Amino acid sequence: MKIRAYFFVLVMALVLSGCATRTKMAFESDEERLTESSKPVFLMTATLKNTYRPSYQPKLLVVNVEKPGAKEAADRLNFTMDDKAKNESDSPDVGSTYFLRMQLDPGRYEIRGLTSLTRSFPITAMFFAPVHASVEASGPGVFYLGHVTATVRERQGNEFKAGPSVPLIDQAVAGASGGTFDIEISDRLAEDEGKFRFRFPALKGIEIKKSLLPPFDRALAQKWWETN
Repeated sequence: MKIRAYFFVLVMALVLSGCATRTKMAFESDEERLTESSKPVFLMTATLKNTYRPSYQPKLLVVNVEKPGAKEAADRLNFTMDDKAKNESDSPDVGSTYFLRMQLDPGRYEIRGLTSLTRSFPITAMFFAPVHASVEASGPGVFYLGHVTATVRERQGNEFKAGPSVPLIDQAVAGASGGTFDIEISDRLAEDEGKFRFRFPALKGIEIKKSLLPPFDRALAQKWWETN
């Protein structure tokens, strides 16, 4: 038990800090307001579910965002979850959905993926759902990137794993090492816009522009997994 407890603490430390900059999402406070000079904000929803090992549903910890060729912590941003982001469920049919808000300095970025954790005593396991999509932050505004559905299923052959291989027992039992992610990126602005506006007063009267991520590239995700 002590080993698993230590692993959990270590994972949390690495995920929330590690070689990246811990970053709050926009609109954590209801008092926040956008102005003409505000940095652009990118909205996205994500649903995580585990149909391979349904007793171990992943809960999102951070959205991993990087500058191209990232070499230091300042080039890697870990957008951490807050209570406003969460709409969590333990049902493998429903999954847990998150309302993500990333405010970025001007420049080009890669949404590398979604890091999540499952805890069901005595098992603690980590998952990583790849996204590998580019985002360009230029002028001010609010931009909707789409909805990411990330579903764990049983892995076939050499498909990329849904999480690390170690610790061996925890990762295997939860389906992280024996599973892979199916990723779908879709346009749900018609459904998501009202939910964002209800949750975040800063969006009142603000136009939300559509800037959808490209379809998920599984071959790219596989190559990245094999070389990292």
